[in-house]
Amino acid sequence: MPLPPELAALLAAPAPAHLPLPPAAHPSPGTRLLRGAVYSAPEGMRPLELDLWLPDEPQAPLPLIVYIHGGGWRTGTRTDMGPRFRHWRPSPFARLAQAGFAVASLDYRLTGEAIYPAQLDDVTTATAWLNSRADELGLDTGRTVTWGESAGAHLAALLALTTHVRGCIAWYGPTDLTTLPAQSRPGTYDSSDPTTREALLIGAPLATAPDRARAASPVTHVTTDAPPFLILHGTDDSLIPPAQGEQLAIALRQAGAHVDFRHVPGADHAWAGLSNVDVEQCFTTSLDFARTLTTTPPALTSPEKR
Repeated sequence: MPLPPELAALLAAPAPAHLPLPPAAHPSPGTRLLRGAVYSAPEGMRPLELDLWLPDEPQAPLPLIVYIHGGGWRTGTRTDMGPRFRHWRPSPFARLAQAGFAVASLDYRLTGEAIYPAQLDDVTTATAWLNSRADELGLDTGRTVTWGESAGAHLAALLALTTHVRGCIAWYGPTDLTTLPAQSRPGTYDSSDPTTREALLIGAPLATAPDRARAASPVTHVTTDAPPFLILHGTDDSLIPPAQGEQLAIALRQAGAHVDFRHVPGADHAWAGLSNVDVEQCFTTSLDFARTLTTTPPALTSPEKR
């Protein structure tokens, strides 16, 4: 039985763009945190939220980092930049805010909830929400950099290649699902297995769904409009072969985009095997890249100037 119009209107979920913002917390000196702002409410699903880290007293509209967590698209949390950063005080997000950035760290639907392209749809929706509330939040979304690790790097790359941003920072992410099995260590990857992380992402084994695998691969979306990329990948990565990072770098260079690809010697996945000093250097290198992109006029990062 349909609800009366007045009751239906009363019970309808409000649009996320019109929901009140969470109250600000101050978890670290010089920072504000708006924790758990709802940016999307997919029907029949949990609300999707983001945490927004901000400098405490910004002097001008802020450049924005959109951060996307890893976890094989199946696990993970927006509060986490990876296991090597969990002991950091202040947290890596607070450090980025202290450096003058706004940082939006996102939820997205995991593979137990939906298959691709739901994940890309979600992070794209988050950027639209941030754009819609930019004035209210003091953001300059024209200076947005995407950043992710592992599965989050895959989504950060896709987001950068399918929307207009200043650049992308990708840590040890998969970039071509069609070549991943062959590039993996012998005997470690079965492309016909329906339970691999990638199969769960696209809803089928890679071997039986090559078109889906290609559509979910960042390399497929590289064009001459691609923004600058920083790609960091460990030489000893046992989960995502370094050849995946190299493959995206090659595709970007062939398209005429600027790309800084760096092997990280001795690093396994999630920076396992690195010293604390070397992990700090990966973070600092990435921060410096984001700072350079967001302090350079847009014309200098256009396709003609790369």
